[in-house]
Amino acid sequence: MSRFLSKDFLSGVMFVAFGLATLWFGRNLQPGTTVRMGPGYVPHMLAYIMLVLGLIISAVALYTGGEIVERPKWKPITMVTIGIVAFALLFESTGMLPALVALIFIASLGGDEFKLTEVIANMVVLTILCIIVFKLGLGMNISVIEGIW
Repeated sequence: MSRFLSKDFLSGVMFVAFGLATLWFGRNLQPGTTVRMGPGYVPHMLAYIMLVLGLIISAVALYTGGEIVERPKWKPITMVTIGIVAFALLFESTGMLPALVALIFIASLGGDEFKLTEVIANMVVLTILCIIVFKLGLGMNISVIEGIW
């Protein structure tokens, strides 16, 4: 029974479940062919890849035993989720910079070690990278700070 409660087996089952759900929700999309891809080609291929990986991971976990699942640590899960929600709520009204700062700060509170200097360094580096990638590189029409840039 412990093999079925291992982290590896359960993560493999999760991959299989996501693959099956993707196939179910994309069942009306025409996959097309490799040469003439339809709107369902990529979702179907990703679903098949997830199914195969999930089956392999689950089979290996059943064969080797895997690690037993520990009790989940709720503080990191909760703080990262709250950070993502804060980012989503702040992004359009305040811009990318304040939303990223809120996301990084709130998510950092979920860790065991909170060092303000490291969090500020993360904010600076990630904000610069996001501006370079999304604003300059991809040319997306997003405001860094609403009403200013």
